Amino acid sequence: MSTERINLFSFSGQNRILHMTWFAFFLTFVVWFNSAPLMVSIRETFNLSTEEVKALLILNVALTIPARIIIGMLVDKYGPRRIYSALLFFSSLICFFFAFAKTYEALAIARFMLGFVGAGFVIGIRMISEWFPAKTVGLAEGIYGGWGNFGSAAAALTLPSLALFYGGDDSWRYAIATTGGLTLIYSFIYFFSVSDTPKGSTYFKPKKSGAMEVTSKGDFILYAIMNVPMYIALGILTWRLGPSNFGMLSSTATNIVYLILITIFCYQFWHIWQVNKDIFKTKVPEIHQYQFKQVAILNLAYFVTFGSELAVVSMLPLFFFETFQDSGITQKTAGMLAAGYAFMNLAARPGGGWISDRFGRKQTLLILIGGLSVGYFILGQLNSGWWIPLAVIATMFCSFFVQAGEGAVFAMVPLVKRRLTGQIAGMTGAYGNVGAVSFLTVLSFVSPQTFFLVIGGSAIVILLLVAIFMDEPQGQMAEIMPDGTVQMIDVT
Repeated sequence: MSTERINLFSFSGQNRILHMTWFAFFLTFVVWFNSAPLMVSIRETFNLSTEEVKALLILNVALTIPARIIIGMLVDKYGPRRIYSALLFFSSLICFFFAFAKTYEALAIARFMLGFVGAGFVIGIRMISEWFPAKTVGLAEGIYGGWGNFGSAAAALTLPSLALFYGGDDSWRYAIATTGGLTLIYSFIYFFSVSDTPKGSTYFKPKKSGAMEVTSKGDFILYAIMNVPMYIALGILTWRLGPSNFGMLSSTATNIVYLILITIFCYQFWHIWQVNKDIFKTKVPEIHQYQFKQVAILNLAYFVTFGSELAVVSMLPLFFFETFQDSGITQKTAGMLAAGYAFMNLAARPGGGWISDRFGRKQTLLILIGGLSVGYFILGQLNSGWWIPLAVIATMFCSFFVQAGEGAVFAMVPLVKRRLTGQIAGMTGAYGNVGAVSFLTVLSFVSPQTFFLVIGGSAIVILLLVAIFMDEPQGQMAEIMPDGTVQMIDVT
């Protein structure tokens, strides 16, 4: 593994990999959130109701839950170079499908399928962890995540103007298709420009595939339990799309989806058992053990950090437009105001990773989740009577703690178990989407102000769990080389 310093003005060695990979992630977020700043135009084109718009918001994040789990397994097995390139390629095709959809049904299907692009984040986490040592991995992952996450802000800032440039009733279609074209081109550039590891380094792979390896009976039970909320979130989504709510699914279709989810859960549990049944017969040597509770706490922390960001980014442009439309703001202006939330990604997420590297993972996460809860309680008071610049400042204050918290979470993910980094990142990332689906479902029942307060309350609960159960990484982790020898990797 390279030990050179991070130099953002360099485009060689590990710094080149960092730049190439954060830009890949940036494009996935541009594509994932290219509909939010243009939702007013999309709503007018298809004459959508408020319920249909909310359905699109939920569909946009639904598929990412299972996608991040699947991608996490694939990247651990096949490497980030191939998987990232493939994801970019296929996501661009789905983006074209969405851009030129002629019916609401086609629009909804494409938006649902585009949720898969959100799994791209997981791939880069493994790539960066292969190229950077423990002492700088938090900052490197923060730069990757923060600059990549800025793709949602970039979409909000540029796509309304790009649509105006194209002009005409279909201008939003061409703006969205442009993001697909950029992603298609970059899929080839990335494939031919990066490698999975530095020259001479070993790419550690899981000993078994199909589920994450755990190292104790208690961890097996906790792992099985932590899979349940992901299926509950998908079940809630199915219910919201069913006949008693949005009406996109018939009663028969809804019941079929429920049955499929139950079947997949049982199938996954069987895989968890097949991968880990030996721990019930033979104790795993202490040198190879890790604590799954670390993964569980990181999951919950990402639930409230990235989960809330994903939900807020999805609704904020339209929220600002509807809240301040009496002040004469346009769709373009509302998108720019909302971009303040995601704009903080450029500094906040790397900052969270850097602080974690310097001052400790647990303490940093506690402070940032605490600040996050305060920020959302402030946003819960936002209304049309606010001075608009003050509303933007409050939004950016909240988003700093949200995104720095994300950086702190993924400063720790690569330090749990190297060969499982993709799967740990996938599960943690999936919990971010569980949070998004949960919070957006809450939004479909309550006012935006109450929505913000619910997020703030959830953060307080998770803050207590982090304080009680999380352990600071210390010492070294052991990984088995392909020839059977053991290599010790520093985690401090």
